[in-house]
Amino acid sequence: MPVFVLGAKRSLYLQKYMLEKAMVEKVFLCRDNELRESDMRQVAVAGLETKLVVYKVKGKVYITDALCTHGKAVLTDGDLEGTTIYCPLHGGGFDICTGKAASPPCTVPLKTYPAVVEGNDIFGLLGE
Repeated sequence: MPVFVLGAKRSLYLQKYMLEKAMVEKVFLCRDNELRESDMRQVAVAGLETKLVVYKVKGKVYITDALCTHGKAVLTDGDLEGTTIYCPLHGGGFDICTGKAASPPCTVPLKTYPAVVEGNDIFGLLGE
């Protein structure tokens, strides 16, 4: 299994899986105990242009792209209220469960990714 460096001290483990006939990669993102309730963390993944955000809300983990689809602002600079992340630039919101634009001026959905928690490790299933 290939190993890539994530940050200075972490390793990134990639495994290929077939899900719904689409090739996806199971990518380590962070440790579950590093996220408090109603917390979020931006992560960079080797080989992926965009950064991601990992959220923990009511004990469940969600993953989205890190940039607002309207103003290209970094969403971790915004406010997380329940399962809605608000962009720091124009205040538009997205539902982190579905990616759906929840309030103007945002209209284009935010890309979401399935999350897998195994023990203390949080993985994203990243596809084409």
